Amino acid sequence: MRYLPHSDADREAMLARIGVGAIDELFADIPADKLLRAPLDLPATKSEIEVERILGRMAGKNVPAGSVPFFVGAGAYRHHVPASVDHLIQRSEFLTSYTPYQPEIAQGTLQYLFEFQTQVANLTAMEVANASMYDGSTGTAEAVLMAHRLTRKRKAVLSGGLHPQYRAVVETVSGMAGDTVNALAADPMGTEAILASIDKDTSCVVVQSPSFYGHLIDLKPIAEKAHEVGALLIAVFTEVVALGAIEPPGAQGADIVVGEGQSIGNPLTFGGPYVGLFATRQKYVRQMPGRLCGETVDAEGRRGFVLTLSTREQHIRRDKATSNICTNSGLCCLAFTIHMSLLGETGLTRLAALNHANAVKLAESLSEVPGVTVLNDSFFNEFTIRVPGAAAAIIEKLAAKGVLGGVPVSRIDQNHPELNDLIVVASTEINTDEDRAAYVQALREII
Repeated sequence: MRYLPHSDADREAMLARIGVGAIDELFADIPADKLLRAPLDLPATKSEIEVERILGRMAGKNVPAGSVPFFVGAGAYRHHVPASVDHLIQRSEFLTSYTPYQPEIAQGTLQYLFEFQTQVANLTAMEVANASMYDGSTGTAEAVLMAHRLTRKRKAVLSGGLHPQYRAVVETVSGMAGDTVNALAADPMGTEAILASIDKDTSCVVVQSPSFYGHLIDLKPIAEKAHEVGALLIAVFTEVVALGAIEPPGAQGADIVVGEGQSIGNPLTFGGPYVGLFATRQKYVRQMPGRLCGETVDAEGRRGFVLTLSTREQHIRRDKATSNICTNSGLCCLAFTIHMSLLGETGLTRLAALNHANAVKLAESLSEVPGVTVLNDSFFNEFTIRVPGAAAAIIEKLAAKGVLGGVPVSRIDQNHPELNDLIVVASTEINTDEDRAAYVQALREII
């Protein structure tokens, strides 16, 4: 508390006002084994220049993504972001009030959020989209809560191809709410019988396509089975560029579409911040979480933009709100909108085709390495390989040879030791023939 000006008497008064006996009670929902029992083992106070030197040495241990052949994905992808994006997001037209509750002084912010919603709705083939979530994982959890409100049922079925970290976020939120989660077994082969897990008690079924392991999933039969029992289909994606090549989830019967938009306009930046995409049917709009921007006219008939349906938010409805998210990833959202505008439909389609072609070339090359098996019979720009031995150890050896060869499944999903020989590999438009050759050669030498 050394940085807070409150006295002991101040703190006691505050606790008494909210009916809490001690500060520790404010953290009662955190599992006991997750609480610190002692101060962190950090160095003592140092000067600014000493801190810069220490952090500089630490940063020097990193291998920058752009310095070596890079095939890492699993929810965070390296794409080319035009320099014009970084320039345009700094223009003063967009540097209006962060919280756009006063439309008369926030038209720049409100307009790009409106354009963002339009782009997301078009990409997903849905009727309405919100003005962004924090990221794809929290957006997925919000989609599950939304489905519970709409169906008045409290059981979610999670596909075994859902990103393990997305699954974990859903389980955390559902656990706090007392909801039921039926998380199906990991599905690296893309053969799970998800239809058999949907019953009359199901509120929603959450399916990722392309899946965490890269498989393309036909959502239509899943949507039909879900609708037969009064459940909703939540379609998830982690690679938004895939929507430039595959049939959009809305056209396959999805009721809610949610995913990660990092691939458009946003560099890797060590894992965030990212921008969640969320879209649904018009009839469900009042239960959709997050902000929603609308187009209108002012008193003089001029085109303008405003937040709408704000009674869904907690600053109006408090605990009865549809969501406790009261902000959005504004700058990431703007970068997404500008990059998508620069690409256009034709550019996105070409970008998607290039991603797929590069991934096909890599999969064909890796499959010729003795001991390596590609598990996918369908994929976009990401697929899974089985290697002889521990995948994590092979990835470390590849890194030592100057190749970032993908993500060992064991690094993200530690609950399935039978998957320790699997690597999720991504290949985007940034990969060259030389990159692929370096990967194959290094893997041959290691194996």
